[in-house]
Amino acid sequence: MKRKGIATIGIIGIIAAIAVVLIGFYVVAHNSIVKLEATVDTKASDIKTQLQRRADLIPNLVSTVQGYVEHEENVIDSITAARKEISGAKTIKEMSAANDKLNSALQSLNVIVENYPDLKASQNFINLQDELAGTENRIATARKDYNEAVKNYNTKISTIPTSIIANMMGKEKKDFFEVSDQSKLEVPEVNFNNSTNNGSKTDSDK
Repeated sequence: MKRKGIATIGIIGIIAAIAVVLIGFYVVAHNSIVKLEATVDTKASDIKTQLQRRADLIPNLVSTVQGYVEHEENVIDSITAARKEISGAKTIKEMSAANDKLNSALQSLNVIVENYPDLKASQNFINLQDELAGTENRIATARKDYNEAVKNYNTKISTIPTSIIANMMGKEKKDFFEVSDQSKLEVPEVNFNNSTNNGSKTDSDK
């Protein structure tokens, strides 16, 4: 009887030890997933902040350009529409899509502005160029940090045995902040310093 009692106690002890290990693993895995997800959310917020900062510059850009390019309403409208989409974007996919649209609109504007030397030489336009370039750099940094956080999170919830806990928590992979191939090849820069200088030389030659 004593041996049976001792055996029973031993079995209970083993079960209890296994339970403690499993609970401990669950807690550790759960907390690590939560922390990584919090990091992703923070980095996504950083992207949103920088995109909004860029969008906030658009009204000044539009008002500066409109006085010169009165007949280019389609481009102005596309820039304004893209700005509204960025302000209203809630998810990373929506932010990415709106950002691509704004990139495309700004690229179209860059081509048009080449035909307006007075606009290129405008100090207000040059100042906006500097602000937009700085914001674009911050967006690129925020995008890189966000995608790195997503990579770490997605790897964590896809790797066994942590994936088991992630499934229990109902966690799914996060979307990366993608940039279209066109945006990768043609980074939008409102930078016409060289053109302005060339224009000045032309004027002086006259």
